[in-house]
Amino acid sequence: MDGKEEFAMRKMTFALCFCNRGFMPGELIYGAREDMIKAVTDAGYDYIAMDAMLTRYGGVETRDEGLLYAKWLKEHEGQYDGVIFSMPIFADENGAITALQDAGVPILMQAYPDEIGKMDFAHRRDAFCGKFSVTDVFTQYQVPFTVMKLHVVHPLSAKFAENLRDFAAICRVVNGMKRCNIGCIGARTTAFKTVRFDEIAMQKYGINVESFDLSELVFKVGKLSDDDEKVTAKKAALEAYTDFSGVSEEKKNTLSKISVVIDEYIEVYHLDALALRCWNEMEEILRVCPCVLLSELNNRGITASCEIDLCSAVTMRAMALASENPTTVLDWNNNYGDDENKVILFHCGPVPNSLMTDQGRVTSHKMFDKTDAGSGCGTCEGRIKAGDITIANCQTKDGKILVYASEARFTEDVIEDEFFGCAAVCEIQDMQNKLIRLARGGFKHHTSVGVGHMKEILKEAFVTYLGYEWVEIDG
Repeated sequence: MDGKEEFAMRKMTFALCFCNRGFMPGELIYGAREDMIKAVTDAGYDYIAMDAMLTRYGGVETRDEGLLYAKWLKEHEGQYDGVIFSMPIFADENGAITALQDAGVPILMQAYPDEIGKMDFAHRRDAFCGKFSVTDVFTQYQVPFTVMKLHVVHPLSAKFAENLRDFAAICRVVNGMKRCNIGCIGARTTAFKTVRFDEIAMQKYGINVESFDLSELVFKVGKLSDDDEKVTAKKAALEAYTDFSGVSEEKKNTLSKISVVIDEYIEVYHLDALALRCWNEMEEILRVCPCVLLSELNNRGITASCEIDLCSAVTMRAMALASENPTTVLDWNNNYGDDENKVILFHCGPVPNSLMTDQGRVTSHKMFDKTDAGSGCGTCEGRIKAGDITIANCQTKDGKILVYASEARFTEDVIEDEFFGCAAVCEIQDMQNKLIRLARGGFKHHTSVGVGHMKEILKEAFVTYLGYEWVEIDG
């Protein structure tokens, strides 16, 4: 199973809530319920909805009806990823806030459009106006919510289908990031102060960090035999994953053992992501380079960053949740000739092969072999597919998480065969100004990369719901 299939197994469920208001044409709510159920299920999602017979027209209007819906929502806690608050007509703000102030998940505000020719009292909705009434009160109560373009939109329209897709992505990011475990295997890579972070600041945002001494990993690897059942199974899996034809059995066995130990950490500590100290003890002691293992983890849907770059792991995981695709971390590495809007993004091998033009191949790390021949086997070389991407990263500062994201694309520009590692040419509009903003903002030499354009999804999740501070680099 590749990373795409792994992510696609997760099915979203939305709790549906409908509004009502005394003198408005409440009969329209019945049709709205049918519309919204069709919209959600046609998009491939599940839904739960309170029995329509429990309130007038199946909507929420009074405080008592709001309390009834809130009680129902509490009884179904954990069964829904987000709430869709549908306004077929002007909403009663008191019932709405009573129903949803403790929802604890993202809330999408959807309001119906009026139709020319149906503006008589029996058909006029006034939801355009009513949406402001609700969002004003939710803002006063400091209850976060999501609003999208268009201000009013029919659930069965193509535009709402797009809104629903984006809202599902927001829900995945918010729910996946507000309680997550990230493992740090090894101390900070000594040469890189750039990857320092505040563990307590991370905890404030629900990101729990588990630290493991690299010596323990080395000890555990040493206890495994070449013919251990887990080791042989892992070796077979790695050989099926990428091209190991140039790797000796000894090196394959060592890499397989490291992978088994990492899997044990993931299982025992319920890790959602990890960052690994990948040099230079691995090379000096175990005589391998673990890049391909990070590549395989990312392809499996388990976010894995190198060089103990936990901040990159945070944004990698968020983008993996949003896109339902594997992600990677890359260096801002080389200019591409004289083009001011192109850069070569590169790393030694954590790129999942689902993002590569082919299966990739395991090679020996030229940088380590230069000074210590035979120590660098394990890089995963290849080229990255062309296509739209999002770049992002974060840092901790004064007890806060600061994050940026921008949109770009990998091109089909050629990088010569002699270029070591896994790389692609990336085209970024107004890149030189963005690089200045990153440099002045104190961001590192790494950037996380995810498939597709999702800046606004990330911004909504990070700022509205998770409380990160947004750093705008797009000008």
